[in-house]
Amino acid sequence: MYKALSDKKAELDQFRPLPPELVTNLDDWFRIELTYTSNAIEGNTLTRQETALVVEKGLTVSGKSLSEHLEAHNHAKALDYVHQLVHKASSGITESDILEIHHLILRSIDDANAGRYRSVPVRISGSLMALPNHMKVARLMGEFIQAIRAKADSLHPVELAIFAHYELVTIHPFADGNGRTARLLMNLILMQNGYPPAIISKRQRARYIKSLEQAQLGGSRAEFDKLIARTVDRSLDIYLTAARGEDAPQPVHASQLLKIGELAKLTSQSVPTIRYWTERGLLVVAERTDKGYALYGRDQVERVREILDLKAERYSLEEILGRLGLE
Repeated sequence: MYKALSDKKAELDQFRPLPPELVTNLDDWFRIELTYTSNAIEGNTLTRQETALVVEKGLTVSGKSLSEHLEAHNHAKALDYVHQLVHKASSGITESDILEIHHLILRSIDDANAGRYRSVPVRISGSLMALPNHMKVARLMGEFIQAIRAKADSLHPVELAIFAHYELVTIHPFADGNGRTARLLMNLILMQNGYPPAIISKRQRARYIKSLEQAQLGGSRAEFDKLIARTVDRSLDIYLTAARGEDAPQPVHASQLLKIGELAKLTSQSVPTIRYWTERGLLVVAERTDKGYALYGRDQVERVREILDLKAERYSLEEILGRLGLE
């Protein structure tokens, strides 16, 4: 698993340094995508396009709560801070770095707990997982940092990132914001080692949480590791596609409708593929022009990603229709 990721990274390294304008494009795209998906996993209802409006334009979205706006703004700022730490070696990550990431995530949402370890017992809603006593958190976090330093030179970078993610959410050092902090820490380690950040999609939420809990309750961590490795693999593909001069990810803008060619370009698929999936009922046409040309909502970008994920798991198109509730 990790060798295949190393091979892809080695291929990407051959294109480095990437053109500055391409790096900017990728950074901008990942900034919105990581913010949207990480918050969506935690229940934030802002869409991808609404997240872009909040983060890039500072606009407010009607019908959405103040905390949801702050979560988008704060995650983007925390990611910016993570980029400032990329020059450090993973062995140099400190508790202060993690506390600052958490502080930025909860700033103006819960200032009393932002950047501070929890001081009360907590439980994860709907989970049987028993979390460490709050009195042990400071000691466990010190041991956690020492473990990262000890493993930084012996583990594969992706394995180290997965370890850091899993251990942080298992210690659960904060009253809130543990998942977002853990995912940012994971991506910090990935980027420090030349890998692109990993995006856990909203569609993967159930599998992500289930695989985490399975390991935390004493089972194997293999499913969690595999899921994260797949997300890294997908991000490497995005970078490689762009580095080869093919379609780079496009910035997320307001929710205007997409022509079939635009949807194909955004998802790195061919027009005939998009047309075929539409004919099979996998994609939904939002409107048609006077000349009969199909126009798609931007939600179909995520639908294409869902289809690709399920195809990668060897589901047939008929089975995908059922899995997506489109029969």
